[in-house]
Amino acid sequence: MTLSPPRTLPRTSGADRPVRTPARRETRYRPRHELDLMRTVGIHRRGGTDPTMLIVGGVIWRALRTPAGPAVLALRQSSDEVLVAAWGSGAAEALDTVPWLCGAEDHPEEFDPGVNPVIAEAHRRHPGLRIGASSGLSEVIVSAVLEQKVTAMQAYGAWRYLVTRYGETVPSPAPRPLRVAPTWAQWRRVPSWAWHRAGVEPPQSRTIVAAASRGPSLLDAVRSAPDTVERERILTSLVGIGPWTSAEVRIRAFGDPDAVSVGDFHLAHHVGHALAGRRTDDVGMLRLLAPWEGQRQRVIRLIAAAGLGEPRRAPRLHPEDHRDR
Repeated sequence: MTLSPPRTLPRTSGADRPVRTPARRETRYRPRHELDLMRTVGIHRRGGTDPTMLIVGGVIWRALRTPAGPAVLALRQSSDEVLVAAWGSGAAEALDTVPWLCGAEDHPEEFDPGVNPVIAEAHRRHPGLRIGASSGLSEVIVSAVLEQKVTAMQAYGAWRYLVTRYGETVPSPAPRPLRVAPTWAQWRRVPSWAWHRAGVEPPQSRTIVAAASRGPSLLDAVRSAPDTVERERILTSLVGIGPWTSAEVRIRAFGDPDAVSVGDFHLAHHVGHALAGRRTDDVGMLRLLAPWEGQRQRVIRLIAAAGLGEPRRAPRLHPEDHRDR
């Protein structure tokens, strides 16, 4: 594998000497299907400055927390296989998550694009698009709640601030230091001023703290749920988590091929533009996606991959900053 690490990492703030690069573990993952690694795994990055994930030079670097401890994964596609290296106390368990991250449990053979020429062509052009599952359920829940009712720029900024301040750095040869998100116990201890400084509104911070208070019991219940309906019921039983947040969690954490984020500010517009040539609302979006029930998330991902969404018609919204008031 050509992910050759340097013998030392750059000095970190306050360090007297370089930090030694930890030992690494390696494996090769050979998917049974075509795989577009960047499109499949890239969805888990929360903006270009995500402290937990970095994509550079064809390599995806991803920090994650495992039961054995934190780890950093490096993934690079090479022909029909993915070369993988891992560092940290959770390296061995991190390697075990790679098949699911790359969509091993996804079943695109069940997808029939039907007679719609737009989706059929997008499916033909992107045979390697898979819907993978992240192992970091708690991180997915927190990031989804942070993204409620704000712009992506605001949500990514809040995630970056909180993870950088309260997360844990995992030594690795990544081009910049990567951090794992806080544990549930650490999320519970984030002070009110830090939420405010991160630009997180009280309803969102209360939801995260409430989820953290249920901690492992919540994660165990969601993971052991027998189907999507039960996962939806468990997630939405928590005050502050509705259908949009539940769908986002099921997409990222479980690779749900049918989840639709109803209530998203832009999604219905993009689906309407791609499938009907005009904007629509959530009701119209669900009607347009009905022929692909069971695979609606795949259709949405194909629309995004093929660039079929509604073109931008105005400058990005510049959110007002109230944190100093």
